[in-house]
Amino acid sequence: MIDLTSVDRDFKLWVLLHQTRDAVHKAAEKELRQFGLSPMEASLLFAVHAIGERATPAEISRWLFRESHSVSGLLDRMEKKGLVKRSKDLERRNLVRISLTDKSRQFYNTYAEMKVIDRILSSLTEDDRRKLAEYLTRLRDRAIEDLGIERELPFPGPV
Repeated sequence: MIDLTSVDRDFKLWVLLHQTRDAVHKAAEKELRQFGLSPMEASLLFAVHAIGERATPAEISRWLFRESHSVSGLLDRMEKKGLVKRSKDLERRNLVRISLTDKSRQFYNTYAEMKVIDRILSSLTEDDRRKLAEYLTRLRDRAIEDLGIERELPFPGPV
């Protein structure tokens, strides 16, 4: 017999996780609108910056946990906006590298730490942030395992 107490508790946590993600996403979206960026575009810029010279559409897809065709479409739109540049890898001609443009570097340098995200996360102590990162990583990795995906997603950096 299923323990409804634990199911109810887990469902409430799942709903809380969605509410939190959606609220933070909407706050970020509102702030990014002034720069003409969507949260996904900003995430892609941060991923390209973090990955560096080895940024490829496939690596970006792994970082953002998005299908390659979705990232490809996003890259097309961002290239038209002058935010990213595609170039052939000099050693492996069939490989495309993604780099930031001067326009996106300017955004990144002036807004690397989103003010709204900083305000929201400032409600947590450094220890809270470390624990939250640990818990979220554990949940993410378990979900990936349950999906049967045999790869690790990179963590976006130290917390």
